[in-house]
Amino acid sequence: MAQQRVPRSPAPRRSRRTQGPSAVARKSPPKPAADRAFDAQAFLDSAGVDRRVVTFRKGAIVYVQGDPADAVLYVQSGSVKLTVVSSAGKEAVVGMMGPGDFFGEGCLAGQSVRMGTATAMTPTTVLTIGHQQMLDVLHEQHALSDLFISYILARNIRIEEDLVDQLFNSSEKRLARTLLLLARYGKPDKPQRVLPKVSQETLAEMVGTTRSRVNFFMNKFRKLGFIEYNGGIQINSSLLSVVLHD
Repeated sequence: MAQQRVPRSPAPRRSRRTQGPSAVARKSPPKPAADRAFDAQAFLDSAGVDRRVVTFRKGAIVYVQGDPADAVLYVQSGSVKLTVVSSAGKEAVVGMMGPGDFFGEGCLAGQSVRMGTATAMTPTTVLTIGHQQMLDVLHEQHALSDLFISYILARNIRIEEDLVDQLFNSSEKRLARTLLLLARYGKPDKPQRVLPKVSQETLAEMVGTTRSRVNFFMNKFRKLGFIEYNGGIQINSSLLSVVLHD
């Protein structure tokens, strides 16, 4: 006689209630991809940071040299020129801020008044975060803190490069580098090939030369096809050859 097969009883199902904490680990939020740029604006929105969004027309003053330094500012759109006036009345352009840039962060290091003047170069939207609020969120939100530290380090590197550029490079090469930086070449975002209208006087102040020299080199760059005038200054990647050429 054939033996009857005894059916196996199904294995008992393990209840999730009996599993230890290691088996049912709490899901952590997904980490952003390494190649994805950190969106500071979206983060500040989601973190509930107390801030103001202010829109400035072209030529409007964001703050004036000597104003109380009570907030950090973040450019959402547009561009901002930073200038300093000496006691003798001489003005110098010390920076041009674009989308994704912080400025006015000196208040976090004990700066009580603004060391320069910030002016909107184009219609500009700026996010303003109070001094203490920014300190609190930097302590509590590590992602924003990492971004901010990286930004400050990159700014320091840029200042060192500006100093080397001023000491050792010709005015032609300094002008080419300034135009490329204004076009945001080397930034994570896509370069903006057409610059907002910037005067040759402003370029001369940034480069540390005369307006006549800027005019001479701008005409030279245009003839060589490095730049074009088309409702603004269009920067072509071939301008890099001026900076890289020894």
